[in-house]
Amino acid sequence: MNFTDEYFMDLAIAEAEKAGALGEVPIGAIIVHNNEVIGSAHNLRETTQNAVTHAELMAIQQACEKIGSWRLEETTLYVTLEPCPMCAGAILQSRIPRVVYGARDIKAGCVHSLYTLLNDSRMNHECEVTEGIKAEQCGELLSTFFRELRARKKEEKRLRKLAEEK
Repeated sequence: MNFTDEYFMDLAIAEAEKAGALGEVPIGAIIVHNNEVIGSAHNLRETTQNAVTHAELMAIQQACEKIGSWRLEETTLYVTLEPCPMCAGAILQSRIPRVVYGARDIKAGCVHSLYTLLNDSRMNHECEVTEGIKAEQCGELLSTFFRELRARKKEEKRLRKLAEEK
């Protein structure tokens, strides 16, 4: 089989879709070692009410358990959205050498948007980064989710107002 960044990003997108189906922000991540997925996860912050249940962190935890080490050398992390500060820190700490992401996160991204943590020479580890793989599809998942969330909240507000008027 011909494994490409697009192929693995499709797997991360499938994880993101699982999150969206649960009402979670649709972000998915997978970790690959020798063309084998050793970690896969999607956001569960709302479900767990736990701030650290980001897709990347849970995929890192699975991968560490799978290989029996905190060092995830010779792996690639695929994630649908540019990692936040917490996830970028975990990527550096776990020594992931390569990160591939879909859409930029202009509000919290720490790979290119706000900071460049994964390529900061002052850190004890740097990553090779590939951005923009299936960016449009990854971004559309998020845009659709938030558009629908805003519409739902607006409708709930309208219904509450109607109920109060009665």
